[in-house]
Order: sequence, then C-alpha cells, then structure tokens
Amino acid sequence: MTYSSLLFIYGFFPLSLAVYFITPKKLKDISLFLLSIVFCGFFSLKFLFFMLIYTVVNYTSARLTYKLKWKESKYGKFSSIPFAIGIIFNIISLLSFRMEMLAWIHKPFGFSEGFFPFGISLFTLSATGYLIDVYKGRIRAEINFIRLGLFIMMFTRLLMCPVVSYDNFLKICRKRKVRLSELGTGMEFFVKGLVKKIIVADTLFMLYSVIKSIDVRNLPVLTAWLGAVAYILCIYFTLSGISDMGIGISYCFGFRFPQSFNYPLFSSRIRHFSAKWHIQIIQWFRKYAVHPLHSVINSKYINGFTAVCVWTLLGFLYTFNLNGIIWGFLMGLAIIIEGKLKNIRMLKSTGIIYTFVVITILTVFLSCENISESFNYLRAMIGGNKVIVDSLTAYFLKSYIIILLVAIYTSTDLLRNMTARISRTRFRFITAVFSPIVTIILFAVCTALISYTGSSENILIQL
Repeated sequence: MTYSSLLFIYGFFPLSLAVYFITPKKLKDISLFLLSIVFCGFFSLKFLFFMLIYTVVNYTSARLTYKLKWKESKYGKFSSIPFAIGIIFNIISLLSFRMEMLAWIHKPFGFSEGFFPFGISLFTLSATGYLIDVYKGRIRAEINFIRLGLFIMMFTRLLMCPVVSYDNFLKICRKRKVRLSELGTGMEFFVKGLVKKIIVADTLFMLYSVIKSIDVRNLPVLTAWLGAVAYILCIYFTLSGISDMGIGISYCFGFRFPQSFNYPLFSSRIRHFSAKWHIQIIQWFRKYAVHPLHSVINSKYINGFTAVCVWTLLGFLYTFNLNGIIWGFLMGLAIIIEGKLKNIRMLKSTGIIYTFVVITILTVFLSCENISESFNYLRAMIGGNKVIVDSLTAYFLKSYIIILLVAIYTSTDLLRNMTARISRTRFRFITAVFSPIVTIILFAVCTALISYTGSSENILIQL
C-alpha cells in the first residue's frame, strides 16, 4: 500500500485522519503510532516485524549509550559498545536488503528473496544520525518508545519524506497544529505529488521503457536523447512526487516537514542543482561526514575530496551498484570542475542548458544496468550509430511532446512564480476560485488513471 494506491487514498488515509482527529490530544502520538503499525502491516507482517525490531534495537542502543556515557561516567568507556552495535545493525540491515551478495544475512530470519523494507535507506540515515547525536551528547536518548517509533516508522514520512535530525523532529512535533487550514494545505501538497507521480512520471516511464527496449546499437541520436531526458524527468517527478505526497499527508496531521526538492533540474549551475536535489540527504552527509572531517583536516583539497565522496555515497545509496557509484563520483567531480571555472562568465539561460545537458548525460549511468551498457548508450547519444533520426523518433515526439513540454515547464519555478505574482495583483481572486477546482479535477483524473492501470508502482529508485 503506497501513497498512490486507491486503498490508501480512499481507505486508509481518510480513516486514519478520522481516528487521529477524534483522539484526545494526550493520546494522539499513540494513535499515530498504532496507525503506522497498521500501515506497515499492509505491506506484510514481515515488514511490520522488521520495523518493530529495528525500532527496539535503536531505542535500546541509544538508551544504553546515553546511560553509560553521560549518566554513569565510571562506565563511560563501555558506551561505545551499544553505540557500535546500533550502528552496525543499521548498516548491515541496509546492505543485506539492498545488495544481493549479502542477502544470506537476513534469509535465516525467514525473509523471502523478494522482501524489501520500503524506505530503508531513509530511515537508516535518520536512525544512524540519532545514535550519533546521542553518542556525541547533542541530545538525550529518548525515553518515550512511542515517540522514537514515530521518528523511525511514522507512515506519513516512511516512504520518501525528508531525513531530519531527531531534535528537529521534536521541534516539528511541538509545533504541530491540527487545523482545517493545515488540512487544506496538506491536500494541495498531496494532490500535487499525486499528479507528479501518476500523470507525469508514469507517462514518462512508458516512453523511457519503450526506448530502453530498443537495441542500443540501433538507437538514433535523437531517440537516445529522448530516452535519457525521459529518465531524468521521470526520476525527478517520481521522487519529488512521493516526497510531496508524504509532506502533504504530514500537513494533514499537523506536521510541517521541509521539502526535499527545490526545482533542481533547470538550475543555472551544477552546484545549484546539488543544493536543490534531495536537500536533507545532502545535509545529512555534510553534518555527519563532511563537517567532522573538516574539523580534523582543514584543506581545500580535502573539501573537494569530501564533496566527491558525498555524491559518490548518494549514488551508492540510490542503486547499491557500481553504476550508481560512478554517477555520484562524476556528479561530485563536475561540481569541483565547475568551481575551478567559476570566473568564466555565462548567461543564465546558457548555464541552465549546460547544467541540464551534463546532468542528463551523467544520469545515463543510473538508467543502465552495467558499465558497458552505459557507454554503449552514451555512444548512441553522440552519434556512434551514425543515425540521427528515424520514423520511431518522429512517432515518439508526436506521442509524447506535450507531456515532455509540460514536465520541463513544471520542473522549473516558472509556474510557481507566475501564481505568486497573480496572487499579489487584483486578479488574485482567480487563483482563489480556480485553484480548488483544478485540484479536484486533477485528483479525479489521477484516481481514474490508477483505477484503469490497477496501480502505480513504477518507482525507479527504491530508497
């Protein structure tokens, strides 16, 4: 049961809201935790069992670490033991479910070969950051198991919601406001994310899938570029769409989580793209990996090295294979090279084009299954097959040009800025009147498409 399934949209979501709103204030955390248990159970009982064990291990590890290091100083030297156990457990859990060569670790516990804990990369970063903060003395270990359980497995942020530190999570919890205005904002976010996923991402996925099925040795240049552009747009609208749905659901329950994407694709510089793409994950690596290293070694060469390492790790986190590592490494390297050439003047429009072209080319490594396939595809993109265009290219353009133009336009901030400008003029009533109508129509279209296809599960990257 994902956010874009009919079971969630018309069943679990409205029922959970009703339960949450009628629950007394003192019991809202408990009701939300129980709802999260039910949500995990809809995936499978094994997934629920894994999530509960995962939460118990991190809760116990943090409590023992804090007690040994900060409450009973005479046993402080032993605090690293429960801390290390918690970190190792998190890392092994992540790797064993994401890397086939390590699947033997979890198989003895009864997990089938096809089992996958959704969101494991994200809640592993959250839990690991929590353990590090406790060990460093930045925060106290949480006594309330329910609250820590919400931090790790709350269904409103389980699949793709932002990776936030535990102290920020507590601030968001304290500031939560359960009001009708929050419900309206949340539904707007949710529908926006649903549109991104169902109408845009799934359609682009079909284009990418058809082009990917063609023998790469026969791909014309323009068709190869269409496939690469469809893929990068599909990734963006899938990830940002699921993230927006999670943020919207969280708003409905009173939680204001930050957005993970800030229109990154058509940035005027690659470094701007890096600052707007999966914002909280990049910030997590900077806080827990880059800054500690900089505090020990302060060198411009180390700064460049750590930037490359951060993106390499992000690429590995996406795919857990060599292709992802190469993509991340090349992204980090591109940022460093651009930094060396920062004195070169460039028009904003030129910068947008060059940034998008570079990102599209590098993303070929994410789209392909192995290195040789990636280079063969890149070869097709630069004319290695000695064919520029064919009849299929014309058919793809005719069939998908509208959705491609819409995707390109909406992946920039032009629409948002235009709406904001209208809202400050005397015509702002137009936005106020037509925005809810458009939202309802788009919501109806999305649910109709889901009903027709049966589901919407074409998630290219399972974090």
